[in-house]
Formats: sequence, C-alpha cells, structure tokens
Amino acid sequence: MPLSRRSFLARMAIGLTSPYWLPLAARASSINRTSFKPTWGSLQGYVAPPWFRDAKFGIWAHWSAQCVPEQGDWYARSMYMQGEPQYEYHCRTFGHPSRFGFMEIDNLWKAEQWDPNELMRLYKAAGAKYFVALANHHDNFDTYDSTHHAWNSLNVGPRKDIVGGWAKAAREHGLRFGVSNHSAHAWHWFQTAYGYDGEGPLEGVRYDAARLAKADGIGTWWEGLDPQELYTGPNMVLPEGIRGAAAVKQWHEQHDGIWMETPSQYNPQFARQWFLRCKDLLDKYQPDLLYFDDSGLPLGQTGLDIAAYFYNANRQWNGGRLEGVLNAKKLMPEQRHALVEDIERGGSDAIRPLPWQTDTCIGDWHYSRARFEAHSYKSAGTVITSLCDIVSKNGNLLLSIPLRGNGTIDSDERHILEELAAWMSVNGEAIFGTQPWRVFGEGPTKVASGMFGENNAQAFTAGDIRFTTKGDVLFAITLGRPTASHVTLKSLASNVAGTIDRVEMLGSPLPLRFKRDVLGLTLEFPQQIQGKHAFVFKLMGHGLTSAT
Repeated sequence: MPLSRRSFLARMAIGLTSPYWLPLAARASSINRTSFKPTWGSLQGYVAPPWFRDAKFGIWAHWSAQCVPEQGDWYARSMYMQGEPQYEYHCRTFGHPSRFGFMEIDNLWKAEQWDPNELMRLYKAAGAKYFVALANHHDNFDTYDSTHHAWNSLNVGPRKDIVGGWAKAAREHGLRFGVSNHSAHAWHWFQTAYGYDGEGPLEGVRYDAARLAKADGIGTWWEGLDPQELYTGPNMVLPEGIRGAAAVKQWHEQHDGIWMETPSQYNPQFARQWFLRCKDLLDKYQPDLLYFDDSGLPLGQTGLDIAAYFYNANRQWNGGRLEGVLNAKKLMPEQRHALVEDIERGGSDAIRPLPWQTDTCIGDWHYSRARFEAHSYKSAGTVITSLCDIVSKNGNLLLSIPLRGNGTIDSDERHILEELAAWMSVNGEAIFGTQPWRVFGEGPTKVASGMFGENNAQAFTAGDIRFTTKGDVLFAITLGRPTASHVTLKSLASNVAGTIDRVEMLGSPLPLRFKRDVLGLTLEFPQQIQGKHAFVFKLMGHGLTSAT
C-alpha cells in the first residue's frame, strides 16, 4: 500500500527521505517488485546467499582509537570509571579525564604503520573468504568518510578513510567485504564521560564531556567540531552528590550500563542521525555483509528501516540478486528467517537448519599489550578445532585479530595466522564449500549453545570427531591427534546407509586400510603425518552423503 502523505512526511521528519521510501510505482525502475519492506514479516522472505554458506571463515579487524592505549576492551567507557584499571592507566599516562578525555585519544590514533594489503595477504592465506572492518564502536567515532558525522577518521586522528582502505584491499584479494556497526549503543554506553570521581582530590569534578562545547575548540586541534556530537549529549547523567567510587560505578551499571536496543527517549535525534550515518556507510562502500552488535535489530523501527534498505540496495548493486548478509544476535525463532544470527563467543550444540555465525577474538576485542606479553592468545589449534565444530553444524566463524593503534599486528598474532595458513593449505577442502552431514559428529566433549559459551568450554580431544560433506565425499575430522594407530568412527557402523570404497587422509596421497562392522568404521592412522591440531579423513563411496 502506498504511504499516506502524513506517513511520508513523518518519515521525512526523521530523515528517511531516500527513494526507498517512495511508493512502489515511483521506484520500480530501480528496485524490483519483490522489494523488502521494513517489517519483520517482510524481512522473513530473506535467504542467505550461497557465497556466505560456502565461505565458512572470515577475519575481522575490530580496530579503532580504543586500541591506541593497548589496554583491552571498552577503554572509552572504563577510562571514565574511577577504580577501573583503564581509569588508573589513563590518569597515569594522559591525565585526569576532566582534562584529557577520550576525544583526545581519537586524535592520537594515527594508523601510521597500517598496510591493509599486507594484512589482507596474511588473512587470505589463513583461509579467510570474507573480511569485516569495524565502521564504528560504542565510542561513536566513524572510521570512514562519514557525511553525517564530523567525528570521523578523515577529520580526526588518522586522516584516512579506514573502511575505504580495507574495502579496496579485501576486494583486490578476492574476499567478500563487510562492515560492523556498533554505534546504536553510544547514546547510553558513553554517558560515563559526563560523570565524575566519587572520591579523591577531584571528587565531584565533571569529566570533559560535561564541560566542553563547540565554542571551546577555538584555537585547538578540534576547532569547528562539537564534543557533544561525539559524546551524544547528556542523556543519562550521573546525578550530583554520589559519594565513593564503588557507588558511582554501581549507578552507571544500573542506568547507562544496561544493554538497550530502544531509541533514546532523551535524544530523539540520535536514531535519525544513526540511520543517516548507516545509510551513508552502505551507499559509499556497498558491503556484502553488515554486522550489528545488537540483540535483534537496533533502535526499534529504525533498525527495520535500515535492514530493508540494505537488502533492497544490495540487490540493486548486484543486478537483482540479493548477495547481502545481515548479522544480529539473540534472535527469536521467527527472526532467524530474516537475518543471519550471530552468536558472540559461543556456539551450538546441534546442526542448525539455517546458516549462522560465531564471532570471537583471539584475545580482547581491542588490543591488549598485557595479552601479548603474557602470550595468552587463543592458539591456532583452538581456532581450528572451533572452526571444524562450527562448520559441522552449518555455521561460519568470524575471527577478530586485534590490531595495535599504529595498524600492525604483533609477532604472536602473525604466528597464529601462519599456523592457520599451514593447516588450511592441507585441510581446507574439508571446510570451504561443505555442508553438514546427517550428524555433526561424535565424542565426549559437549559444546554449550548460546553466547559466551566459550568462556567455560572444554578442550576438544582426539575422540571428538566432526563431519562435513561435499558432493559425494564425506570428511571425518579428528579434533586432536590420536595416540593409537587406529581411529573408530561409531557413526559409520555397517548398519548406516552408504558404502565406502576408499579412505585417504588429507596431506597424504596413499589410501588407508579400513574395516567396517557393527561397531563402526575403523581407520588406520598414519603416524608419519605431520601436524598437531585436527586431522581429516576423506571417505569416498556411494550413498554416504545422502540424507537419512
């Protein structure tokens, strides 16, 4: 049904004035008749594109000015919370946040050693089929040529189009390109910048966001910029008179620290600006994937508006084919037909009928010097076995490799990428372009379903097997090196449909001896095979990969 004049004017008032919002007859020449509408019902017509189902593995650069201090996650929020390690570090290194706020860290981010082509070469060799760049975080800074937000990486800090540089490098190396948008939470997450110390010599002195206005920038590096645009305005400000650092922290956790997906009642303009910024991001870089760090879609109707816009625009960019992927978290069952669900730092305990994704990191999301010095990143083996488990259940893995503020990775991270590349060069056949089998696998180790399940995950063993299929081939992956000379796969006992004519191990051209009976398929494990992470048996025959 065409929009009424009243509805159309209402959409204009919140900035939704692109041709997408014209009645269907007026835009039929640019968007076909099956255009998505900004409702959950319409979005449920979405089908994930083949490229995403086949890709299986992507790498993410979760990189912005919060990596400059090298103090780990959520620096821009925690540096304003007295008693937090980032606050203590900030006071020692830069000064009190009433005098030196996060906007100054934005300007310290120079990305002076960033070489996206060299990094993309490493990512591609490590097996990545798609690459995702962080376009903004909860710190409300755009890392791209942002028309609607002056606090961006061309005006401040690097003076470079970070997203544009990543996009060019990814596409030159044949990778699909995505962007992640986290800024829908900035209006509450960044309110600590308006707070104050609860104790000590500067007790009650408001931090920089509460003191600075555009006029204060005259004669400074930020002349012409409005700090309130960056810090989002005083939406949920810590009230006067709260005493003690612990009490202040508790107030923040109970108010602005709650994860809210609704538009701000204090700042109605925020959702309008968010839409314009996100639309600008999509129009300029035409990504294949858009990741939202949100439970469902962000900011109520605004999230539905941008989801429909992305799908329709992506179809237009691709000659009528919908090639776009939209990630969000904690989806209701019916919402999983509208988006590709992302499970942060977690997994699944079963094969899921629709494609899904785990996103995780080898360390902290923002670069941590302490992680490197302690050599406490996830190992390449952990990444590989997690990938095999996820792929066996119809999922993809999006892995973040943290960058330092200068745009480089450290020696431990480079070594992990090189180990991934070595494993992929031998075993990638069992990962890319595969589908789940009748069962995902077998073995003693249980995987919890849901977000943050990896925090309590047990290490996989040689007794844990995962299955994938491609064409007429079945792959059986042991998630550890067997100590015995034989491996038995109970899921392939002689009463299971299909015949087996030949078995090989990837990395060796010689066929392996095997025996199949009611107890399972027993395979010879060649002791001369090199490796230490996961080993792939390639089973060839007839009827193995057909559905039960």
